[in-house]
Amino acid sequence: MKELWVEKYRPTKVDEYVFKDKAQRSQVQNWIDDQGIPHLLFSGSPGTGKTTLAKVLIAELSVEKADVLYINASRDNGVEMIRKRISAFSETMPWGEFKVILLDEADHISPEGQAALRGVMEQYHATVRFILTCNYPNMIIPALHSRCQGFHIEELDHTDFTVRVGEILAQNAVQFDIETLDAMVRANYPDLRKTINTVQMMIVDNTLAMPDTDSGSSSEWRLGMVDLFRSGKIQDARKLIVKSARADEYNDIFSWLYKNLDLYTKNDYQYDSCVLAIREGLIKHTQVADPEINLSATMIEIARTLNE
Repeated sequence: MKELWVEKYRPTKVDEYVFKDKAQRSQVQNWIDDQGIPHLLFSGSPGTGKTTLAKVLIAELSVEKADVLYINASRDNGVEMIRKRISAFSETMPWGEFKVILLDEADHISPEGQAALRGVMEQYHATVRFILTCNYPNMIIPALHSRCQGFHIEELDHTDFTVRVGEILAQNAVQFDIETLDAMVRANYPDLRKTINTVQMMIVDNTLAMPDTDSGSSSEWRLGMVDLFRSGKIQDARKLIVKSARADEYNDIFSWLYKNLDLYTKNDYQYDSCVLAIREGLIKHTQVADPEINLSATMIEIARTLNE
């Protein structure tokens, strides 16, 4: 079975992890040198390495395997999870210096669950450290923010991001052209994990190849979307998205529209007007009965702005 590149190139040591902020690297190294951490809240866009950094840190702290509990809160996120799993794990003494609970996607935990978590953090603060990761820190209640040291992981800029993916291709002797690579980066930026997966899937005869964008898969219609936006064909892009995207992908599309404004706007007026249209659409996204109509309306506003 072919090894997944996203696992092959996942950092396992702090020296392998790419920090955009040198001060953050120094902070992490200090924790490793001290062999101790406070409660932590890692935030940042999907695919920027929050969970990877948490696991690297746990490994570098030499925490006993029996003292580590990992929970994906996007699937297990209610009060019962806090009571049954976290409390039960926390109440026994650690084998080493302390236990670590890694709560991935903690912004999915209900407000009631987060309130219960606060109580557990207070009760077992002497023997348990919590590392929370989240995409949206505003979804974490203030009581947890106040008990954790915040650590926002900035996404790599577009150039560094592209260089990193290009390095992986070169290490595997894959032939590619910059235009094809840029399209695949644009389709998934700033999610490095998704980009690496997409690139690996699109290799044919050891060459990075553009797929048939009519196939309907998420990776492929996103590439078609990039090409249409680059060509200024916003209405065609809207039709492609409505035809191909799942409802649970709409949130990511709003994020993509914002992250890639430089791809389809030509001046400050267009940029600012599109930001306002995206913001308005995102606000309404959770309020309207039909999210597809709302997304379509947002893209119509963008198209009108670009045609003014």
